[in-house]
Amino acid sequence: MSKMRDEIREQPAVLERTLQANRGPIEELRAILQRDPPRFILLTARGTSDNAAQFGRYLLEITTGIPVTLAAPSIFTLYRARVRMEGVLAIAISQSGESTDTNLVLERARDQGARTIGITNEGSSTLARIAEHVFLVQAGHEQAVGATKTYTGQLLLLYLAAYALGAGIELDELARLPEWTARALTLELDIAHRAERYRFMEHAVVLGRGLNYANAFEFALKLMETCYVVAERFSSADLLHGPIAMLDASFPAFLFAPGGVTWPGTREMIGKLAELQAETLIVTDPNNVEAARDRRAVVLPVALDELFTPIPYIVPAQFFALSLAEEKGLNPDQPRAVSKITRTL
Repeated sequence: MSKMRDEIREQPAVLERTLQANRGPIEELRAILQRDPPRFILLTARGTSDNAAQFGRYLLEITTGIPVTLAAPSIFTLYRARVRMEGVLAIAISQSGESTDTNLVLERARDQGARTIGITNEGSSTLARIAEHVFLVQAGHEQAVGATKTYTGQLLLLYLAAYALGAGIELDELARLPEWTARALTLELDIAHRAERYRFMEHAVVLGRGLNYANAFEFALKLMETCYVVAERFSSADLLHGPIAMLDASFPAFLFAPGGVTWPGTREMIGKLAELQAETLIVTDPNNVEAARDRRAVVLPVALDELFTPIPYIVPAQFFALSLAEEKGLNPDQPRAVSKITRTL
């Protein structure tokens, strides 16, 4: 049994623990931010955590109206620029809390006037010491190199950050995410069977828009690091601006297709992929009736509002990367040349 499989299966319990442990601290932060709201939000992260930050950018701007950007760490670490941070909320995300450049960005932001938040799995980490407000993913020790339970835990904490910033998100709604994620786990065998077809896959594109754009990045990262597949990630809009030219018959394409405002564009993209005879796989749920009828669809066994799809939707993607690695005879827990903690400047 792989560690990655165990950790995928642990996610409902991790989400439940994370929500319960952070209810009190998030209410305290909510009271602070109501008195002194930020004018701007800066997110900083690397790797899988950077994909979580990409989700945070969409979520926070959509639900709070506050402008959000992703930090370019080299501005701080290499160019040593001084950036005006008064009125900024800086949020650093790191599984280990020991990402050198992420920590330096947060430290510089705090020195230059920002309020700081750290999201990590390690309460004794450097990040936890730097940040004014620390929110811990209650994942326990994550052993597989490919992050799974810490990624979804980070997404949950970003929902809580949105709540603290005044978004119209209820804690009772977030309390259902562990249940919805547990329902997604029931797709494990179906995904394993589907992965067999892709045993010799060497390249792919992964598509997602809006709140699931980050999942396109995360799914592609998992394919790259566990299966050694060259996986490009795009929004369906960006794919049309040139990269679609590389697709042809049997080219593997994976899409996240919730119902809601992103569906019309995703529907159009599925049609174009059909014209190209691409090998298409769709992740959706019964709330998107049209997509759920597609024979190429992996349909979650629970109807979801688009706002809450990202955590349950990444589960079949995680299982797919795990199953494909095993089909290829690879060890998904220990991909070559990758370590659990990466320190860069």
